[in-house]
Amino acid sequence: MMTQPIETIFNPKMVERSTSYHATGIAKSDTTASFHCHDHEEAKKEDDKNRKARRILWISVLICLFFMLCEVAGGYIANSLAIVTDAAHLLTDLASMLISLFSLYIANRPPNQKMSWGFHRAEVLGAFFSVFLIWVVTGVLVVLAIMRIIHGDHKVDAKIMAITASLGVLVNLIMGALLFFGGHSHSHGGGGHGHSHGGAPKKSKKKVHAAESGHGHSHGGHGHSHGGHGHGHSHSHGSENSDKDTESGHSGHGHDGANINVRAAFVHVLGDLIQSIGVLIAALLILFLPKWTILDPICTLFFSVIVLSTTIYILRDALVVLLEGRPSSVNFGEVIGSLQAIPGVNKVHDLRIWALTMDKVAVSVHLEIEDEREAQRILRDTRKMLKTEHNVHECTVQIESYNSEKDECVRCVPLKK
Repeated sequence: MMTQPIETIFNPKMVERSTSYHATGIAKSDTTASFHCHDHEEAKKEDDKNRKARRILWISVLICLFFMLCEVAGGYIANSLAIVTDAAHLLTDLASMLISLFSLYIANRPPNQKMSWGFHRAEVLGAFFSVFLIWVVTGVLVVLAIMRIIHGDHKVDAKIMAITASLGVLVNLIMGALLFFGGHSHSHGGGGHGHSHGGAPKKSKKKVHAAESGHGHSHGGHGHSHGGHGHGHSHSHGSENSDKDTESGHSGHGHDGANINVRAAFVHVLGDLIQSIGVLIAALLILFLPKWTILDPICTLFFSVIVLSTTIYILRDALVVLLEGRPSSVNFGEVIGSLQAIPGVNKVHDLRIWALTMDKVAVSVHLEIEDEREAQRILRDTRKMLKTEHNVHECTVQIESYNSEKDECVRCVPLKK
């Protein structure tokens, strides 16, 4: 099939029967003009998720504070460093939950001209500092345990130690269940919708046209173009919104990711649970074998290492977000393959994938096409694909005229693994 020349595409005679796109994001057809404001369903879903996370964290804070005081008293009476270590880890959990709550309140603030992305990454910083805090406290307890072993000062009251450790296991199980089952929501069907700029008539067939300059934008579902050489640009928030094919973040059956702060709190509690079980085992051994009191500081050393290892994953994921890395939930090769499979796309370059937060992925990409009459259709298909297949929260797509001479451009070379 012969491709229509560019000169014909931008023939001024075509303007009268083409769809025009304005900077306001209003799509205007031959017979109707409509305005569609922001769809707040996705924002409402996010607010509900944060509200639920805050409620879970507040309940966990109260439980953690109460039992931490009980463990401090029990550890002092039993002269057990292992119990005090467990109490110190509960103190760290308490601090991390309070940091997480503060982060959630900050992240809920709307974006402004200075912080155009909003304050979403405040929760990532909160998780990062909570992990740092537990590393500091654990380091101090390791030093104390080593000093006890060196000086032989490890006499403990095994009975009180066992009772306190048993309560620790029970409390950590309760908090762990609260954070795990309360922090993961389950959904069937489509996910929430974002907001789109512009509206569409129910049966309008849009064609791309331009008058002079040729730089076009599409926001959400529609956009605008300013004549010229046919350069299109699409920026999409949330989900595609139209009369026939409203798209969602997920389709089918899926799980919503837990808030990163709830996840961080769960990891802390998991570490405390492991330590409480270890302390309980050590207490029972000391109770029946009184000469084994050295197990108290040894238990502190051993489980401190385990607790540190459980925080590695939270720290790694937080660093990926802060360094604008690609989240592990998105496969770079699959995304570029999906883009190349879109009909009408000749070349894909400048693909960038990064994490805004742990559960919000952003994508920007340049697509080169030959038939520029297909630009709006390609923009629409690209947005739908990125959201439904790869759960992309924010996407910016730029349409360019295909030029084989660009093949040697160093900036267009595919990224290395």
